Amino acid sequence: MFSFSFSPFPGVSASRFLFAALALLSLSASSMAQNPAVARTLLLDIARVGSEIVAVGERGATLHSSDNGQTWSHIPSSTAATLTGVSFAPASHKGWAVGHQSTIISTTDGGRSWKSCYDSKNKDLIFLDVLALKPDHVIAVGAFGLATASRDGGLTWNQFNPTDDDQHLNRISMSEDGMLYIAGERGLLLRSADSGASWEKIPSPYEGSFYGVLPLEDGALMAYGLRGHIFRSESAASIDWKGISTDSPALLATAFRMKNRTIVVAGQARCFLVSRDGGHSFKPWAPGIVSAVAELLQTENGTLIAVGETGISLLPLP
Repeated sequence: MFSFSFSPFPGVSASRFLFAALALLSLSASSMAQNPAVARTLLLDIARVGSEIVAVGERGATLHSSDNGQTWSHIPSSTAATLTGVSFAPASHKGWAVGHQSTIISTTDGGRSWKSCYDSKNKDLIFLDVLALKPDHVIAVGAFGLATASRDGGLTWNQFNPTDDDQHLNRISMSEDGMLYIAGERGLLLRSADSGASWEKIPSPYEGSFYGVLPLEDGALMAYGLRGHIFRSESAASIDWKGISTDSPALLATAFRMKNRTIVVAGQARCFLVSRDGGHSFKPWAPGIVSAVAELLQTENGTLIAVGETGISLLPLP
């Protein structure tokens, strides 16, 4: 196993679950993955594009499935850099993946082919997440306050500063009403009501790193991060965070709201937590994975998929 204190990039903390720090390590196979090549691939993000699925990870890995995750194909990605995030525009086959070495690649066919679309002289930039708002509008965020956006489908990019500080920006998410959220280190929480044109800080209940903000029903919000910390606010308009007990010291890397409204949180140290009451309380769950998880996704047919340290795992429903 690995230590989350290790990082080959000086100054980069546990951003994006520090899976990126594992890109040069050999990995053991997962008994739940469908082919050995996938099982040996460190994967950091996964996204749906219609009825199909795309996953990305170490050494430029891009995987594609058209059967709800039962089988996967490796797709050439035009990069050997570790890919940390992938996102597709709503109702579109156009998407982007981002990662280390200033990498942003794009696809117009749902992840069946990729090409580079970002040129930077600084190859030390590390992107940690990406969000496609529309087929022509995408935002990527990363280490040391890195943020860039394109409003012409990736032809040109404009770097911007959502905050005056240089905290790592770990994840960007969007609510159903179009509000954008960024979760970062040292308690950083940001939001934008104008599609990323301007950003404001949200009052933070915690000085440690956050790894995501999950919009919930009826305008509620949930923020999660290091040492099992989960906070919930009844209203996104009037933030009033309340700590939610998890009885877990694990790093919480991802949270996903399923079709039946069950919330699943996962991360380090075999940690899985489930809420059936809208995030007011969580209970431990043991789906059978013994390795770290970076991201969760529910397929069109309802299958729950985890990606992470040991590739792809199909999970039982909680």
